Amino acid sequence: MSVSSCTFDDRCVSVLCCRFCQQVLSTRGMKAVLLADTDVDLYSTDIPPSGTVDFIGSCYFTDICKCKLKNIACLKCGNVVGYHVISPCKPCLLSCNNGHFWMFHSQAVFGINRLDPSGVNVLLWGNLPDLEESTDEDTTCISEEEYIR
Repeated sequence: MSVSSCTFDDRCVSVLCCRFCQQVLSTRGMKAVLLADTDVDLYSTDIPPSGTVDFIGSCYFTDICKCKLKNIACLKCGNVVGYHVISPCKPCLLSCNNGHFWMFHSQAVFGINRLDPSGVNVLLWGNLPDLEESTDEDTTCISEEEYIR
């Protein structure tokens, strides 16, 4: 099953924040599960987080699949918050996936539901633009309450 036969349009968009320092890491998060072990809850995003995380350590492979991974750490506090799939393996690419290669551990980040432009309804992935234009708004300074409103 490929990504084209799966739909993720009804999933909520989340703002992802570091559990250790509350730094906003991404405004395009989605709840996900690990393809190789669906008991593992994660968050993911489709666009590389800019200015909030960086690679740490060496690339590695898991025992479950042959995806090549590299850990990412929060730039504000230095804690490992997830990993980037550098090179996905064929079974993972062929499975039902959301096309996201930036993964965040649920123990290291928390998600806040993002609201649509009306400020009333939760923003769904199907209504999110493919690429968002950067704005003058600094999301690192927006409080959790602002995102909930």
